[in-house]
Amino acid sequence: MKFLVLYAHPMETSYQSALHDTVVTALRDAGHTVDDSDLYAEGFQAVLSRAERDQYHDTSTNQSTVTKDVQRLLDCEGLIFVFPTWWYGLPAILKGYFDRVWLPGVAFDVSGPKTTPLLTKITRLGVVTTFGSPWWLNNLYVRNPNRTLFLRGIRRLVSPQARTLWLARYGMDYIDKSTRERFLQRVRSKMLEF
Repeated sequence: MKFLVLYAHPMETSYQSALHDTVVTALRDAGHTVDDSDLYAEGFQAVLSRAERDQYHDTSTNQSTVTKDVQRLLDCEGLIFVFPTWWYGLPAILKGYFDRVWLPGVAFDVSGPKTTPLLTKITRLGVVTTFGSPWWLNNLYVRNPNRTLFLRGIRRLVSPQARTLWLARYGMDYIDKSTRERFLQRVRSKMLEF
């Protein structure tokens, strides 16, 4: 299976970077082909320009500034997002990726009476993320908006039979090295079987 891994963290020495490396290595060890997209390293421009917003619904021109990124998305059968959760949401670069790449005519069609998903070739959708704050704050108090975004919103645009995976490590501000290592091992194990 061909996976696209979308990674969003600016520091190559971060724990998130170790998670990213673990995901890519495990998928390759499992025999998958991996297209590894490091949004920061690739210099992805997250800001949706006025011109792009103006042509957003024009499917004949809306992909012109992101053709490479669109093609990478259309070529994959599995999609894994690796990012830290900051302020209960996505890093700005990843939000910008959705704004600029997941376009009408690419991710969905809005020309009819209802929104039609177009990424139905994708049969695996996974997220590996971290939270500085504890589980209870994210899940009980703010209702985990990232999990809802991916497992309800984004999930709707891929194959109806797609397998999903949510791997989150909460309380990063408080955990020790051995807990971090255990989570890396869990991520590797889940990727090998995904």
